[in-house]
Amino acid sequence: MAVRILHFADAHIDMANYGRHDAVSGLPLRVMDFLRSLDVIVETAIQEQVDLVIFAGDAYKDRSPQPTFQREWGQRIMRLAQAKIPTLLLVGNHDLSPALGRANAIEEFKTLQVPYVRVFDRPAFLSSQDLQLPLQVIALPWIARSGMMASLGLSSSDPAEVYAALETKLHDLVETYFEKVDPALPVLLTAHASVQGAKYGGERMVMLGGDLVLSGSFVRDPRLDYVALGHIHKAQNLNEGAHPPVVYPGSIERVDFGEAADDKFFVIAHVSRGHTEVEWRRLEQVRPFIDRFVRLELEDGAVDGSVRQRLLDSLPDQDALKEAVLRLVVEYPRELETQLDENALREYAAGAFEFHLVKRPQMDARVRLPQDQALGSLTPLELLELYWRTVHIEPPESDALQSLAKDLLEKPE
Repeated sequence: MAVRILHFADAHIDMANYGRHDAVSGLPLRVMDFLRSLDVIVETAIQEQVDLVIFAGDAYKDRSPQPTFQREWGQRIMRLAQAKIPTLLLVGNHDLSPALGRANAIEEFKTLQVPYVRVFDRPAFLSSQDLQLPLQVIALPWIARSGMMASLGLSSSDPAEVYAALETKLHDLVETYFEKVDPALPVLLTAHASVQGAKYGGERMVMLGGDLVLSGSFVRDPRLDYVALGHIHKAQNLNEGAHPPVVYPGSIERVDFGEAADDKFFVIAHVSRGHTEVEWRRLEQVRPFIDRFVRLELEDGAVDGSVRQRLLDSLPDQDALKEAVLRLVVEYPRELETQLDENALREYAAGAFEFHLVKRPQMDARVRLPQDQALGSLTPLELLELYWRTVHIEPPESDALQSLAKDLLEKPE
């Protein structure tokens, strides 16, 4: 009989980098987006009576969440506990303080010994007796580099050397866990880590520090029956069509424009010895992110209003913009600056949840110097004069700026 596991990761419920606050709850509307996805996951676990929930790390965006966000996360995890669903919470890199001895962001469930909820801040092996399920679990939470070096007795500052030593240590540790395994029962590995060959999403923006990168062979060990990963925001199975499935479910909401094209999921895995079936459950109410880029040329401004129309034509229709987070990046020659009608763009995008107009005026790639002159031979004032020409600032404005710079540079200390 298969064990039914709900697997999700990278909740980041306090990502409030866009939008307004809700007038009733006081919560940022973007936080409510993440909580809505989390509610769907918790409700599915309860309604479908799964045997086990695995959260593979990163409850928050940083290690010091506000009490309000801790309350919202806690209420939802407590619903799982009250439904008597065993729930395993891995500590991710965003949950863990870099200082040794500091509590992690989800420590309270361990401190209060919440029934049915286990927090893993260090590697562990759970037997079927521990879980009260016909399943065995190897748990590998995120490990900070400082903790790695202290535990391994390393003094090297070379991250590659530290991570190579750590992977060897983890490999040896996992082998000791396999010695405890009942070969008749399925074995699950859950880890918050990067795996060689995985495709990254936009979380590169929010990840901190370097990564330990686990080898593909480490996670594709045929003795395993399912690998429940967290840390990478792009949903993917790194062992598609083979056993065991090696699954990143991805983040539960779009974090930034790097994830604009990504659908969001959680996973229901039916795990049995030697065979696992994976159901990808798409989160349907994820807020859309729309990202557009336009590069203008001088000829685009030949006719009055043509630049404005070109930019408006680059956007979806207004129905598609409703409640979306929209970004329009415009790259253009400085000569077209006055033809960018920002008011018209904002009026068109008024129905969007939030609109970001990013203007990138272009300057000449280079200004050629005389053949007998090197850039390093120029004085600061000569370099400034060269810069004014590069960005097309003409006299008398450039003369006034140059005079001001001269006064500042020559002012006695």
